[in-house]
Amino acid sequence: MNPVILKPEALTAAAFLPFGDVIEVQDSAQRLSINQGHAERYHDLASVDLAGPGARALISIFRSQPRQFPLFLNVLERHPLGSQAFMPLAALPYLVVVAPGVETPDLQGLRCFIAAPGQGVNYARGTWHHPLLSLEETTDFLVVDRGGPGVNLQEHALLPEHIRVLAPTDGSHSPS
Repeated sequence: MNPVILKPEALTAAAFLPFGDVIEVQDSAQRLSINQGHAERYHDLASVDLAGPGARALISIFRSQPRQFPLFLNVLERHPLGSQAFMPLAALPYLVVVAPGVETPDLQGLRCFIAAPGQGVNYARGTWHHPLLSLEETTDFLVVDRGGPGVNLQEHALLPEHIRVLAPTDGSHSPS
């Protein structure tokens, strides 16, 4: 099997649409003036999707350690019972790797995006994705996902050193 090389591409709402939502402040978002005009609410930026009896939304903080290059992927995961949103709490870029597929990921359709500072992602329910890929330093993420009964994590092991991610070349990260 030939190795797969992923080159990070810019994270845009249009490119990411098959996999979920990009969470970011944009002029095109529904914007509401709140708190007597002292704040703006950018409304309904992502769809929280929770399935199954007893499902409830959880808010957590994940702390992600920076990855080193060369970077080889060893697992993809998905959450069949709920969407999963990640919003970085620092203005740092990070990588997002996703794949189409239902029961197993379609590795021919793998995509790698570089999230700009201030961009978050919301994986649609059942979307295959790689766990967090921080780049420059340890990064905290606010996470909204599903709690409750049921198995909401499925993992798919990847062949060792089969899928390689190239370091971003936009100057935001220097390969180690």
